[in-house]
Order: sequence, then structure tokens, then C-alpha cells
Amino acid sequence: MIDQENQKIPLWRDERFWRIALQVIAIVIFVAVVTIMISNLNRNLVQQGTKFGFSFLGNEAGFSISESLIPYKAKDPYTQVLLAGFINSLRVMILGIFFTTIVGILAGISSFSENWLLRNLNRVYVEVVRNTPLLLQLFFWYFAVFFTLPKPEEKLELPGPIFMSKRGISIPWPENTLNVWLWLIVLVIGAIAVIFIWQLRNKLMTEKATSGQPQLIAVISIGIIELLIIIFALGWQPPIATETGATEGGLNLTLELSALLVGLVFYTGAFIAEIVRSGIQAVPKGQWEAAKSLGLKSSLVMRLVIFPQALRVMIPPLNSQYMNLAKNSSLAIAIGYPDLYSVANTTYNQTGRPVEVFILIMAVYLLINLIISLSMNSLNKSVQLKER
Repeated sequence: MIDQENQKIPLWRDERFWRIALQVIAIVIFVAVVTIMISNLNRNLVQQGTKFGFSFLGNEAGFSISESLIPYKAKDPYTQVLLAGFINSLRVMILGIFFTTIVGILAGISSFSENWLLRNLNRVYVEVVRNTPLLLQLFFWYFAVFFTLPKPEEKLELPGPIFMSKRGISIPWPENTLNVWLWLIVLVIGAIAVIFIWQLRNKLMTEKATSGQPQLIAVISIGIIELLIIIFALGWQPPIATETGATEGGLNLTLELSALLVGLVFYTGAFIAEIVRSGIQAVPKGQWEAAKSLGLKSSLVMRLVIFPQALRVMIPPLNSQYMNLAKNSSLAIAIGYPDLYSVANTTYNQTGRPVEVFILIMAVYLLINLIISLSMNSLNKSVQLKER
């Protein structure tokens, strides 16, 4: 009788061998394809009398852009204008993710409102915005809303003060001084302290059945102090209207930035609203009934019981929507906002280096998507650990 344990399996029938072999074959094919593409690219560049490289980034750009957060002139190199475009894109992405999260959560929760009008208005908003092309919405916000603002001489004045005209939207803004930056660091430290104190409070209340009153008082005290710092210590500069119709001081948001930001926020917020709605519906009905049986109001049921449990369902798809917002920001070129893609488009038209510029843009967007993905994954893991 043959000993089955000592019998060798033929190589062509060994699953372990084929798992490794197929992966090696896939890697070889990928490397071969990339090598052929690179050699073909070099051959075509040689025929055109050029050579692959990024030395052109040090040349003079020779064109200006409408707005930049960093100093830039037309005589600066391409690296400077690409950096300015990247910062402009980053500003839209950060502000867009922040505001679209607020809009999406509020719209998603409104789907369960007991108010008939609010619930149905929210449904109309979600269905209309989700089924309308984003580019069309950007044109609507730019041409039909912001571009119809009055001339600078007849600008609108809102409480704040806030001025709105064809030159943009002027809002109060802190001074750009060293003291303000130091106070901002204090605010960040206070926010981190609040997070740790709140986590300590939850741990003590769960494990030792304490009231958590001292920690709650500490959180409220820090919150009051930070609010006072924001109001009085940041040196807010209100915009001041001049005789020529312009404004001095404060922060001026151009029509292009305002239209792009509002369009992205409301468009992505409609998709996030559906994610929030589905996440809340994924919570078992027994949780709703158990919370209501304790006499909690609907708002407290949502805030303390349902929404924390829905986070584990909501966070993974939120990652995709934040990435979509980052990619959709490239539509800024349609309304004249100088983001990274718009600046890069002018750069490779002038230099004749589309491949190198495309590689730079792709690397930047991949890095941004990687940062968003890692942040959301870490947030998802922390939510899962809290549930355990």
C-alpha cells in the first residue's frame, strides 16, 4: 500500500505552485508592457528632437493666473505656477470636504424628519442634484447665480459685514500675524485635549460607572475658552468699502472659487446624504425601539444611539465620495478657476511636454487620494475599536 503522506503531488497539480507562478507571470507581463511603452515613448521623443525630462520646470512660465495664495509673477518658473495651482486645488478640496460633510449629514438625517415639508424638500434636492451633470450645475452657479451679482459700485451688504458684487465676496478674516498663528496652535491643542478628555470620560463611565461630570465640566470650560479666543484673539479684519467700489481688508472670494465650491459641495452632499440615509437604515429597528422605550426624544435617539452605530456603514463609501470631490475639482477649468489641472493644461501647451506634465498631475492626485484613503481607513478602524 502506498503511503499517501509521502507521495509527492505532481508540479502541474500543485495549487501552491500555480498561485505563485501566476503572480510571477502577471508581474513579468506588467513589467514587459511598461518597458515596451517607455521604449516607444523614448523613440517617439527622439524622432521629435526632444528628450524625456523635467528640466523645463525651471524655465520662465510667461503667463499669469487670476488668483494665487502664494506670490507668483509671470516671470517665475513653471514650478512656481504649478505649486500655485496645486495650492488652489488643495484649498477647494479641503473646504469642499468640510462643507459637503456637513451638508450631506444634515440632508441624510432630514430624510427621517417627522416634518413632512422638510423630508420631501430634502428628497427633491437629492434626486434633482444627483441626476443633473456636475458641469451643468457649475455653469448654473457661476452664470445664473454669482455672475448676476451687482456691480462693485452697487454691491450688496450683508451683516458681518459681508459684501457681494461681481468682484467677489468679501468676508471678515483674521490678521496674518505671528500672534494669530500662535493662537491657532493653541486652538488645535485645545481641540486635541477635548478629544482625549471625552474619550477618557466615555471609558470611565463604561468601565467604572462614574458620572463623568468632572470631564464634562473640563470639556465645556475648554470650549468656552476656545470660543473666546476665536472671537477676541484672532484679530478679525472686516472688509471696508472704498469710494471706488472696491473693498479693503478681510478675505475676498472670487466668483470662480465661490461657484466651484458651492457646486461641488451641493453635488457631492447629495451623494453623501444617500450614504447617511442608508447607514442609518442599516441600524436594526430594535435599537430605535429600545431607545424610544427609555423616553428619549427623537433628536437624542439619533445623536446618541443610531448615528454612532451607522458610522461603521457610512465611512467606507464616504471615502469614495471624498475622492470623487477631489477629482471633480478639475472641472474648475470650465469656469476659469486656476486649479492644478488648468495651470498644467497651459503648461504643456506652451512647453510641448504633455507626458511629463501628465505624470506630475497623476502623481499629485494619487497622493491626495492615498491620504484621503488612509485617513478614512484609520477613522473606520477607530470606530470599530470603540464598538468592541
